[in-house]
Amino acid sequence: MKKTFLAIIACLGFVAMGFAQEISKNAIGLRLGDSDGFGAEVSYQRAIGDNNRLEFDLGWRDGKYYDGFKLAGLYQWVWNIEGGFNWYAGPGVGFGAYKVDDYYYRDQDFYKKNDSDAFLFLAGVIGIEYSFDFPLLLSLDFRPELGFGNSDYDNNDLDFDIGLGVRYQF
Repeated sequence: MKKTFLAIIACLGFVAMGFAQEISKNAIGLRLGDSDGFGAEVSYQRAIGDNNRLEFDLGWRDGKYYDGFKLAGLYQWVWNIEGGFNWYAGPGVGFGAYKVDDYYYRDQDFYKKNDSDAFLFLAGVIGIEYSFDFPLLLSLDFRPELGFGNSDYDNNDLDFDIGLGVRYQF
């Protein structure tokens, strides 16, 4: 009976080691995507365990008639697939603000002049990533965002964001 019990424990240990992965302690780079406003984001990931991490993304836009930024924070669980591939999912929150100059919408009376506002949003993320043998991490993810506020940007609706991430791991 003891041998059987030890054999089962050993097998479970080998299985657990097979599902373990190494995520980098830090990764920084760009996340390129677009939903309802903000395309490129500077992205930073910080491991907080063997298979958990935090991700912070700062996106901004600066145009001739508008300016804005968006900050998102996400908690992610990471699972190993095989051969350098991982998939991840998790919840997040964010904050953003924008300003639109009146010159842009002067002929359209349904926008307020010099419109500016701030908003909050809830987010989720699910994605897949590949970690190369050298310190490069590529990812593709889907991030739905539910906005809250009185702005014309968010309209209290759901936006879908698909992003491609390129990060340096260290």
